[in-house]
Amino acid sequence: MNGLNTQRRRFLLGGAACVVAAVLPKTAIALPFSSGEKRTLAMTSINTGEYLDVCYFNGKKYLEDELKELNNLCRDHRRNVSTDMDKKLYDQLTAIYKKVGAKNPITMVSGYRSPATNEMLRKSGGGQAKKSYHMTGQAIDFYIEGVPLADIRNAARSLKAGGVGYYPNSGFVHIDTGPVRTW
Repeated sequence: MNGLNTQRRRFLLGGAACVVAAVLPKTAIALPFSSGEKRTLAMTSINTGEYLDVCYFNGKKYLEDELKELNNLCRDHRRNVSTDMDKKLYDQLTAIYKKVGAKNPITMVSGYRSPATNEMLRKSGGGQAKKSYHMTGQAIDFYIEGVPLADIRNAARSLKAGGVGYYPNSGFVHIDTGPVRTW
């Protein structure tokens, strides 16, 4: 067999693998919710002082008005702009809250960041990623008063639902809905 046929075969097999991968169901996150269970979040923004306690999933569907309220709370407070946050992020927060047996509201340190805000923070040496998931509404930095950060980190890692960053010196945990990874 010559090199051209081998290369063609690899190309066709690679293309077939991509087609198969595209039609397979996506892996579901194993979040600890029972069927039909309502999901609520009690959350405060450390930057604006705003507080929200809302049921965003009624056991059957996500509630658009309540999601909009959460999205507004998670807005880029520097520019007063919001985005549609990934609903799976809210589910992760709810699951973590449940796993650690928290009683106090979640305190959000950073939710959505506009690209302009992210770049401004990067230039001032804040360590933000150039392609941060905060800019796509897929990340949140938070803590829960009365719950050790290490417990929050461990609960987040146990979900295997996305990225988990541990920042004990800054006093928060980062979660996102990107690939599973830790730092």
